[in-house]
Amino acid sequence: MRRHDLDWLRVLVFGLLIFYHVGMFFVPWKFHLKNNIIYDWLVYPMWFLNQWRLPILFVISGMGTYYALQNKTGTQFTLERIKRLGLPLIFGMICIISPQIYFERLDKNEFNGNYFDFWPSQLFNGIYPEGNFSWHHLWFLPYLLVFSIILTPLFLYLKNHPNNKFISWIKRITIKPAGLYFFIIPLYLIEAFIEPFFPVTHNLINDWFTFINYITLFFFGFLLISIQNTFWNTTVKYRNYFLITGILSFSIMLFITHQYKDSIIRHFIEAFLKVMNLWSWILALFGFSAKHLNRKSTILNYANEAVYPFYILHQTIMIVIAYYLIELDWSLALKSSIMIIGTFVISWFFYEFLIRRRKYIRPLFGLKKRERRTNLKKDEALTDNTKLKRSQQYEETENKRKDQMTTDFK
Repeated sequence: MRRHDLDWLRVLVFGLLIFYHVGMFFVPWKFHLKNNIIYDWLVYPMWFLNQWRLPILFVISGMGTYYALQNKTGTQFTLERIKRLGLPLIFGMICIISPQIYFERLDKNEFNGNYFDFWPSQLFNGIYPEGNFSWHHLWFLPYLLVFSIILTPLFLYLKNHPNNKFISWIKRITIKPAGLYFFIIPLYLIEAFIEPFFPVTHNLINDWFTFINYITLFFFGFLLISIQNTFWNTTVKYRNYFLITGILSFSIMLFITHQYKDSIIRHFIEAFLKVMNLWSWILALFGFSAKHLNRKSTILNYANEAVYPFYILHQTIMIVIAYYLIELDWSLALKSSIMIIGTFVISWFFYEFLIRRRKYIRPLFGLKKRERRTNLKKDEALTDNTKLKRSQQYEETENKRKDQMTTDFK
């Protein structure tokens, strides 16, 4: 059965991505373009989102993998992942990311000329940041593709052995909320002992903390959806406790960060608070969404398909808008509003009038061709007609049999 709450969460979290990337334009953290005025206080809401935003996406992706594997072999699933993730990645790196790099080069006085002087002649002159070839915000796609390929044999085993001892044990411990916090143990070990030695690069190679951390969360998603109602019942029942735990752990983490100097002891304490915080927010979001959002919606149907193209397009559109706002003496509210609204509207325009309606463009943005859906509806209609005809034939046969029995009796 389809979980509409998971679809809602996916749409909402990807929607937050636009707000988050707009925020990156105004905070001290490293980003492709920077506003002429930096707002230090904005770091705190950005940090809060940064704790759980990406982790929950990988958990949801693991859950989606569970459903995708139900009616597919490992080979079919892998080929589909390559098509749905690999093709948009290649297209995005060649056509979508290049404007971001072009405007960054203009801003840093590293290139002069129009865009078509830059693309494609300058695109393949090396890997970013030294060169101009990059996947930028699309880094999520190659990681997800590699995770899917690596874990498919394990996922197939778990799918084909749903009552194995490990799954049965997970079901037993997750009846209580404390059992769900068992999952922070590997996350804590990764945060405490791997994160200090491998800074985040998103280059897939030598990015060991990011790789191990997110493949673990991806696996957790598949594992939790495998226990079905046990997980959902616990998160719904104890959602308020998870919310309170998330608020407290984040507040304590802020306090320690500002009150104590960096040290080994502080690192281990912060690592524990970080994983406790992000996991509590993930559980709370699952609980509240399962309680309030697990229902069909026309808006959800539209947004659920649009979210992938929006994800691919949004940062490029935002960077183009931001470039023309950098030196303007306008307020944070005005600039951020223009960037947010402009990014949403232009992304929607491209999706609605260029991507959604063109069957040969849809796969470049990770969407299935519409004709397949049309054929599916035709097949369903034919199946319904076949069932109706069979039902009518059965009724006619039964009536003839009854008539014959009556005649024989007489």
